[in-house]
Amino acid sequence: MLIGAVLFLTWLILLLRYPAKALPLSLAAVLGVALIALWVLWEERGTERRFSRLDIQLSYAPQSCPADRPLSIRVRNGGDAVLRDFAWQVEAFRPGDTINLAQPSYERPRYLGPSELQPGAQWQDCLALPPIRQGYRAQSLEFRAANLRGTFVD
Repeated sequence: MLIGAVLFLTWLILLLRYPAKALPLSLAAVLGVALIALWVLWEERGTERRFSRLDIQLSYAPQSCPADRPLSIRVRNGGDAVLRDFAWQVEAFRPGDTINLAQPSYERPRYLGPSELQPGAQWQDCLALPPIRQGYRAQSLEFRAANLRGTFVD
């Protein structure tokens, strides 16, 4: 923080002492930073749009999945780009509620999907349940994928 304060103070002194030279350079630097920020926001919005095209369905299905992995997941890539290195976390909710009942911890598992999911393709698997708060049963909860991570390749 001290370095930032020294840089700001130096810039202010140069701007006051040599305004004819420092002002155009300052404006160019601000324009450059603004362009970089716009590019980052545009890229982030594109990634969010592509994640919104994923159809992710999680359901408690002990009859169709092994006992140690009773959570069924189906992911369909409805976008136009290949999804690589897909990862997410599972949240659990009572129907109609907004309180996450999966126990918050740093050891909460991060689930990994296929290494590559083509556009229009579907992937399904069975997953282990996340740790759920005491007093709740998995069969009475809704599960959702959260904290989606991955890269899209055109």
